[in-house]
Amino acid sequence: MTLDEVIAAVRAIPPENHYVWDGQDEDDRPMTAEEKKAALAAIRKPGRPKGSAKTTTTIRLDDEVLEAFRATGKGWQTRVNDVLKEWLATHQER
Repeated sequence: MTLDEVIAAVRAIPPENHYVWDGQDEDDRPMTAEEKKAALAAIRKPGRPKGSAKTTTTIRLDDEVLEAFRATGKGWQTRVNDVLKEWLATHQER
């Protein structure tokens, strides 16, 4: 089928009907592996993965500390966590 024939076929679709291509309705055909992967990615919930060892908390920081970390860009909260872990490693009683 040429491009012109495809365009003509699409234009001939009545607005109230779904077009059936080669005798098979698009809604009835099985999904391809790529379509399944895209569908699963679309329904995944955002946020931390299950089993994450991190806990949500609230902490008060000085404005200049918060601004300095935020200015470093995406991942600033992870960098705050890393700095706190580093401090703990050097200041724990032995």
